[in-house]
Amino acid sequence: LFWQRRSLKCSAENIRTALKPGGINKRKTNLNFAISKKILFVNYSSLTALQVSNYLLPIITFPYLVRVLGPGKYGLVNFAMAFAGYFIVIVNYGFHLSAAREISIARNDREALSQKFWAVLFTKILLLVLSAPFFLLTIFLVAPFAKETGIFLLTFLLIAGAALFPDWFFQGIENMKAIAVINISVKILWTAAVFVFIRARSGAIVLILLNGLASLAIGAVGLATALMKFNLIFKPPGLKEISQTLKNGYHVFLSTLSISLYTTSNVFLLGLFAGNEAAGYFAAADKIRLAVQGLFGNAGQTIYPRTAKLFSESGEKAIAFLKKYLKIILITALPITMAMFLFARQIVTIILGKQYLTSVLPFKILLFLPLLIALSNIYGIQIMLNTGYKKDFAKIVFQAGALNLILALILIPYFQATGAATAVLAAEMFVTTAMWKFVRKKEILLRGATRLPEAA
Repeated sequence: LFWQRRSLKCSAENIRTALKPGGINKRKTNLNFAISKKILFVNYSSLTALQVSNYLLPIITFPYLVRVLGPGKYGLVNFAMAFAGYFIVIVNYGFHLSAAREISIARNDREALSQKFWAVLFTKILLLVLSAPFFLLTIFLVAPFAKETGIFLLTFLLIAGAALFPDWFFQGIENMKAIAVINISVKILWTAAVFVFIRARSGAIVLILLNGLASLAIGAVGLATALMKFNLIFKPPGLKEISQTLKNGYHVFLSTLSISLYTTSNVFLLGLFAGNEAAGYFAAADKIRLAVQGLFGNAGQTIYPRTAKLFSESGEKAIAFLKKYLKIILITALPITMAMFLFARQIVTIILGKQYLTSVLPFKILLFLPLLIALSNIYGIQIMLNTGYKKDFAKIVFQAGALNLILALILIPYFQATGAATAVLAAEMFVTTAMWKFVRKKEILLRGATRLPEAA
């Protein structure tokens, strides 16, 4: 009864339930379920707020920037950030999935949690240091980069910020609110700075600098928050722990690297083979698509630690949970996709301006990606990774990356931005279909498999 009366709104029905044999345990189970749902809701709300800020705040500046910078300079900025994106993939090493899972499992053990935290952080910093010489050599020795050395050098701030930011830790302990508060605060300042400091096409280098400083600030504040708020014990890792951390994330890293072959690479290849203006048309269309995708992407990111825990306890419960999630995705994504496809020209004209009408067709093609990516997230990340099929997951994604690369190299010289959009759509269709077939073949959806092949 004492436990029951901790709630000020305790009802007579609750008390009667508690007085029955096993009533207290039943109430605790119900409370744990309610808390679990509340955590998911808070995390989803936090990530939604974060994604809204990630796209709403830039959308406030987006129409301004594409008009002030023009397709050429806007394309150059995105070309430079795509180049830095490869190094960000290296320093992140897929820890947003592999490390988040380890953190989620160890979150109730302070010593184990601290050990894993420092192992991942030291590994990321080591990867940053090792990748720096390759970054510098490319900029100074390769002709397309040497022409704009200042812009490309400043993108290193983005890489450093990514190395410091412990998003994987906050995801693992299911505290997305901290990530949201840090990101939103910094990006509000970034938004104000854009209107103050960028007034002409020469503002491209200023935009890169502002992006880099924002990334560095988010990384530093995020790291300080994790250290101060969660009272972690300082446990510097040895080479063995760093090696194990790299081993744990290896297959996810290969997957994220392969994914970059059909995400980051398209802007990069456009900049190399079709020029900055073509890269600008594609990047502008893709920014709007990413805003739509964020609505579904943060949901997948939110539920990943929960599905990891559910699969470790009961495969059947995990599959039941994911089937409900799949229905929600289909009900929400399909109408949004069709509505935006029908009004694509109007959307591009309003957001980007008439000088970006070349972006309409690529935008229509890219609009199908959010739904495909949401589906592949369920079959690949939520199911395949959580049931131990890391190698098979990495294999599918690598094949998709190779497919995109081949198609992009063929299509971009002839169709430019439209060719790049077609290549990435083909790659995503391949990923979703292949992962669905794999899960179906293994009958995971039927029996809720919890087997971890690599650990068996």
